[in-house]
Amino acid sequence: MALHAPVLVMKDSMKRESGAKVHQANIQAAKAVADIIRTTLGPRSMLKMLLDAGGGIVVTNDGNAILREIDIAHPAAKSMIELSRTQDEEVGDGTTSVIVLAGEMLHVAQAFIDKSYHPTVICRAYTKALDDAIAVLDKIAMPVDVNDRTAMLGLVKSSIGTKFTGQFGDLIADLAIDATTTAGVDLGQGMREVDIKKYIKVEKVPGGQLEDSTVLKGVMINKDVVAPGKMRRKIVNPRIILLDSPIEYKKGENQTNAELMKEEDWQVLLEMEEEYIKNLCAQILKFKPDLVITEKGLSDLAIHYLSKAGVSAIRRLRKTDNNRIAKACGAVIVNRPEELQESDVGTGAGLFEVKKIGDEFFAFVVDCKDPKACTVLLRGASKDVLNEVERNLQDAMSVARNILKNPKLLPGGGATELTVSATLKQKSSSVEGVEKVLFCIVSCLCCIPSYRIRNTIVCIYINF
Repeated sequence: MALHAPVLVMKDSMKRESGAKVHQANIQAAKAVADIIRTTLGPRSMLKMLLDAGGGIVVTNDGNAILREIDIAHPAAKSMIELSRTQDEEVGDGTTSVIVLAGEMLHVAQAFIDKSYHPTVICRAYTKALDDAIAVLDKIAMPVDVNDRTAMLGLVKSSIGTKFTGQFGDLIADLAIDATTTAGVDLGQGMREVDIKKYIKVEKVPGGQLEDSTVLKGVMINKDVVAPGKMRRKIVNPRIILLDSPIEYKKGENQTNAELMKEEDWQVLLEMEEEYIKNLCAQILKFKPDLVITEKGLSDLAIHYLSKAGVSAIRRLRKTDNNRIAKACGAVIVNRPEELQESDVGTGAGLFEVKKIGDEFFAFVVDCKDPKACTVLLRGASKDVLNEVERNLQDAMSVARNILKNPKLLPGGGATELTVSATLKQKSSSVEGVEKVLFCIVSCLCCIPSYRIRNTIVCIYINF
């Protein structure tokens, strides 16, 4: 019987690998990624200087910030970078520890792969160890009083003590606690939810000193009023209307042709346009606002009517900024001016003011009564410093948010890892079968305190 020719589903130039060779290559790639950021772990960690895609300089010891600037082709290494990104999004901190721990766990597993252990057996042992580790963590966790500012300050400071801003004392921790407390929403039973991405804006303005940074009880936007000479730049207790529609004549979506038979028809067309804008402004002015903010355009004729009525206006605002202003002053964003109601007008703001900082104008809606959104104004010597301070502040705010969400504390400095490691070693005596041997993988948990000590440049011999 003639043998059938093999069916090729890939290009001839493609190379396919499988088996133990691929396992070893994946482990080596993951270990290489972990070795890149290993020196950025601990209180004496080193900063990395990188060039980003735009040619700018990035100076940081944040694991996620370093790895996202690295161009990697290996799939296992890309998975490690994705792990760091997920950690940053879900938790906000611990990106370096996660990568170092994952690299060490794969490195330890290599010895068992060389002994022909099946990967699923190793994964099953990891899963069992994970369940036992979580039980240990729940047991040693200590409750935290989120209303005790001194305790909260100490917790947040410990998270940024290994970072660039650790040298500035309580400053960043204060900013993080103030921001998360302002934007927090009560869920009941003492739990609070804080949406950092939506309702806390970090505005970086080069110049001044870092000590000038502050948390505003309201919102700050990089905008000026549309007619500075005619409109007020400072209003106390303003009535604010937020719109998501243009205050200008409605334009045709496609090319629109109008055929005019008489010269007077052109004048009629202009009058119709003016009448339309006048009606829009009348519907807005009926509620006696002091400030009108729209995400869309604002025609010159509308500016004339609004300024004549003593109303200040800001146009083409970002949707995210508009949402923050609504949360801060209690206004409701309206899609059509004819649908405006008195309850849609925001009266919670204490002051609207436009200030010039550096070379740009910034509008402040501050001194709000009960703001659920805020802006953190960061000042610093240069953009590079401000970028690193922002990264550290994001980590600090994430830690503060996590405490508010689940007020429990675990010991730091590698103490938790050592406790989990010791407990799992103790439990390994009760495990039967192949998984009993695999419980020695818990030795990789000791890599966190080990690397911390190595990075302090202290000659200490430790027998884990």
